[in-house]
Amino acid sequence: MITSINQFLSNSGKSMKRSAIREILKHLQKPGMISFAGGLPAPETFPINDLREIIDEILEKDGPESLQYGTTEGDPLLRRMLVERHNRQGLKIGIENLIITSASQQALDLIAKIFLDPGDYVLCGLPSYLGGINAFTFYGAKLKGIALDKDGMKPDELEETIIILKELGRKVKFIYLIPDFQNPSGITIPESRRLKIIEIAEKYNLLIVEDSPYREVRFDGESQKLMYELDTTGRVIALFTFSKIFAPGFRVGWVIGHPEILDKLVMAKQTADLCTSAFVQRIIARYIEKGLLEKNLKKTIALYRERRTHMITCFRKYMPEGVSWTEPQGGLFLFVTLPPRLDTDELFKKALEKNVAFVAGSSFFCNNSGHDTMRINFSFSNKEEIETGVKRLSEVIREELNCK
Repeated sequence: MITSINQFLSNSGKSMKRSAIREILKHLQKPGMISFAGGLPAPETFPINDLREIIDEILEKDGPESLQYGTTEGDPLLRRMLVERHNRQGLKIGIENLIITSASQQALDLIAKIFLDPGDYVLCGLPSYLGGINAFTFYGAKLKGIALDKDGMKPDELEETIIILKELGRKVKFIYLIPDFQNPSGITIPESRRLKIIEIAEKYNLLIVEDSPYREVRFDGESQKLMYELDTTGRVIALFTFSKIFAPGFRVGWVIGHPEILDKLVMAKQTADLCTSAFVQRIIARYIEKGLLEKNLKKTIALYRERRTHMITCFRKYMPEGVSWTEPQGGLFLFVTLPPRLDTDELFKKALEKNVAFVAGSSFFCNNSGHDTMRINFSFSNKEEIETGVKRLSEVIREELNCK
């Protein structure tokens, strides 16, 4: 009998860790628990009745085709629709610049698979998206965090870090960014800063991975141009998903990039899942074709704007002095900073006892810092739950401050 599988595991298999956020979700089944932890869209935004009709139509009109294997690149109709949609928004791309993936998380994995060798460096924000961090480290990459200010990744620190790593003989492959309503900070990078980062990438011949799951969930302010649109050298790979603007259960996303890069991604995807669900892609294509995506997205944005504003109001009302937070113009999250003497990893356990949950900020820092921060989701809970949850959380923080 095998007593341990460790003797069979690869180095990658041995280094694998469960997602901290996925693990948190296990604690949230307790009755009365209010969760600000997951990046969950509001269930009220899911167009169940519209989808029921569309699914019946597809099964009746082209059922056999939709239930068959599809091409790895993605359903041609969906790809054309997405290309046309992007072109209306200002991009100049063709179908050769876009492929479908099983959500943007698969795209992160495929990018890591084709570009990263063990010991290669990826430059990311401090903090940055945990799913990206995990995808890159699984393939043996080393992450170097670049501090953020109110406008995102600091260009001076970025360039200085690149110079130091190159002088040490390290290989830097790409810069990983979430320019719009960053997860977890909620920060949006202005166009001038985007151009500066692209200029640095060109100077040192690096790729840029532009992860853009929240871009269309904007409540206030002006939309900034995609880094892909600003780039003139084909070094930006842009990732998108339907998870935050439609339904995360579909697990469908897309990638825009240089055709040669996409060709490699297709090869990598063929070893992963052959193709994204043809049936689900056809549902989404029909949904867009009927004009329902834009209609429902407007309702989603209005709902999230209301919840974001209400959460900020509650924070101002209940949080003790010394607690600060970001006030994003879109996305799903606030990022909260506590007095340095508090540790949110410890605070999390006490918060669970009061039936409120969050994600400790240290999960998003590749250098093991950020222990005085937390990420708070505002999209999932209703207004009453938001107020109750913020009151509970403020009580936990006040009690901890008094103890310290």
